[in-house]
Amino acid sequence: MAITYEMLKTISAELYDRSLRKIPEDTKIALRERALVETSVVARNTLAVMQESARAAEAQNFFVCSDSGVPVYFVKIGTRVQFDGPVKQAFVDGFAHLVATIRPPMLQHVTNPLTLKRGHAGKDMPIVTYDVIDDADYVEITCSPKALGSGRWAALEIFSFPTLDVIEAYIMDVVLRAGPQHCPPVVVGVGIGGTFDYAAKMAKEAILRPIGTVNPEPILQDMEARLVTAINATGFGPMGTGGDSTAMAVHVNYAAGHGFTPVAVCFNCWINRRRSARIYNSGRVEYYE
Repeated sequence: MAITYEMLKTISAELYDRSLRKIPEDTKIALRERALVETSVVARNTLAVMQESARAAEAQNFFVCSDSGVPVYFVKIGTRVQFDGPVKQAFVDGFAHLVATIRPPMLQHVTNPLTLKRGHAGKDMPIVTYDVIDDADYVEITCSPKALGSGRWAALEIFSFPTLDVIEAYIMDVVLRAGPQHCPPVVVGVGIGGTFDYAAKMAKEAILRPIGTVNPEPILQDMEARLVTAINATGFGPMGTGGDSTAMAVHVNYAAGHGFTPVAVCFNCWINRRRSARIYNSGRVEYYE
């Protein structure tokens, strides 16, 4: 069999829809854990309100947040996959169909950067990046909509032969400049090394890593622990109400590169939106977070 245009169109739209209505299970756990160690009464109350809001949205099938963002997809294609029909167009048409049918309607967040005109369609929208999985007979699709709060504060800088101290100081500088404006507690994604574009890709992929998983690189394991402690010591707290819960996790990726070293930092807000599916040549579909 082959993976059809209709399958890609339908499933890409479903992932976007589902990501808007339910926060991932690992995020629910992280919010509960932050509430247990939070020392500020106001912050604990804020975390309780956030969790109740998420429960109500899921129970009533509403959006957790009115800012539905713009559709961003990470697609990994197995080398043994067969396609029947256009792949890129399936994502475009799936988004258009979702816009026309979703209830409640989505606000017009797609913005032309040259004219600032807003709508539901635009050049290169949805934003899709592709990768390859050797010897696999499936496609993995992850939808992680990007909204204003977290998207605005991402940053990247290129250093020459930086030490770990320099890298960590830069990450903290980005965090401090963002303050509470990215709707904390957040997941912080970091990409170190590679090239300008690849560092940003690594940072974006880092925020997709489930909260609670351990970085396999010992140096980065230690860095993540130091950074999450330092970020939670800033005192911004959930939604800027003060307290110890500014970050649920810090996830760091790295790649070898030249002596110039890009460092990219991005954020996922407390909703931590992401939904994934694996589509096999056989037609079987697995959904996961």
